[in-house]
Amino acid sequence: MFENLSSRFEGVLKRIRGKGRLGPEEVDEFLAELRVALLEADVHLSVVRTFQDRIRERAIGTEVSGALNPGQQVVKIVLEELTGVLGGETHRLGHAPKAPTVVLLAGLQGSGKTTTAAKLASWFKAQGRNPMLIGADLQRPAAVEQLQTLGGRIAVPVFSEATDPVSVARAGLDKARSLGRDVVICDTAGRLAIDEELMAEVSEVSEVLEPHHTLLVIDAMTGQDAVNTAEAFHACLDLDAVVLTKLDGDARGGAALSIKEVVGRPIAFVSTGEGLGDFELFHPDRLASRILGMGDVETFIEKAEENFEQVEAEAAAKRLMEGTFTLDDFLEQLKALRKMGPLSNVMGMVPGMAQQMKGVETEVDESRIDRIEGIIHSMTPGERADPDVIDGSRRARIAAGSGTQPNEINQLVRQFREMRKMMKQMGGGKGSGRKGGKGRKGRGGRTTARGPVPIDKKKGLSLPGLGDLPGDGLSNRL
Repeated sequence: MFENLSSRFEGVLKRIRGKGRLGPEEVDEFLAELRVALLEADVHLSVVRTFQDRIRERAIGTEVSGALNPGQQVVKIVLEELTGVLGGETHRLGHAPKAPTVVLLAGLQGSGKTTTAAKLASWFKAQGRNPMLIGADLQRPAAVEQLQTLGGRIAVPVFSEATDPVSVARAGLDKARSLGRDVVICDTAGRLAIDEELMAEVSEVSEVLEPHHTLLVIDAMTGQDAVNTAEAFHACLDLDAVVLTKLDGDARGGAALSIKEVVGRPIAFVSTGEGLGDFELFHPDRLASRILGMGDVETFIEKAEENFEQVEAEAAAKRLMEGTFTLDDFLEQLKALRKMGPLSNVMGMVPGMAQQMKGVETEVDESRIDRIEGIIHSMTPGERADPDVIDGSRRARIAAGSGTQPNEINQLVRQFREMRKMMKQMGGGKGSGRKGGKGRKGRGGRTTARGPVPIDKKKGLSLPGLGDLPGDGLSNRL
């Protein structure tokens, strides 16, 4: 996401990082480049001006003039101000004192409201809540059927009836109370464009439901049009927050960078894929870090912890630290990694990796993982337990069975040995200088307890078979 903006920002910041002196002229030159980058990203002009003014005020003041490294101090300022533009703090939905907590979703047709309703219900369910969905979109053909299908996939009940949106909302709320549901999410009708009929209908539904949270669902790829849509809906509904969909396909970032400043309402959630699990809280500081090429290790670790089975992964981590980790263990970790989402999104969370992944097709990356899985599946249990037994004839058989070349088997086995050796040393082997291997380490570098994949803010992560990629001056293998 935001590949174009991130690329421009990285180039500008790289030039200023090593500056030993920064006067007004250097700051203005730097800000002019940032301005072009933001405008090309379709960021609202007023937001660009405010962003520039804030950075200029801090960059030419005592905050930078007395710094040991003015260039790095300016990078820090840009990170903080970018975080502020994106909303500052993470917006979290509170719960009503008396259940149910009512959430109303509004937005234009095609923004992804119905899918978002199901994703939000799934998110609430993961928080230990008991949600119910109301299908009040009686305008779009098969909208209710779509919601019922999605609700069935996540085991969340859906209420709707062939009357009118207001009656459906009222009856749905009564039904939720009778069933003891503590969260109600109402999907409303959209239009291809904003019109009075749409606004009147959504307003009436809102009056009946008296929602605790009114969320506007917006397609992130519409850029400044998204901001105009948000302003129009906010004038009618008094929005609480925004949900950005299709963020994974947004290479520019104009909507995300403009909404909070222009509309005055935060982004609460983002949708990062088509799957019902591709939905998460929006963290301004983490996205700002990713835009500036600094990665997002916290989200990476959270996703790893969600997708790695704790007991099995801790046992695998122990075997890895002891040097007894097998290719069967590695295959399980690889499957868990794939559950975290598209490889390109996962790599964007690793510091320095986004730059290295530039120009690499996601389909190619995914196919490389398919090939690795094919190679391992073509091995016998004994070969997966001890790859050292693989000789020439075995390589030929494995290559034929997996549709690959013998040199690919050699590369996988060699890199697997290197990873196992490295982790054994990290776990307290010869020359490591420390003992342990009990999962989590400090924030500066941690091997998550739920998975033996080594994660470090500077080193990134290490996996064999996908080639060597440098990152932040140290070796990364993914």
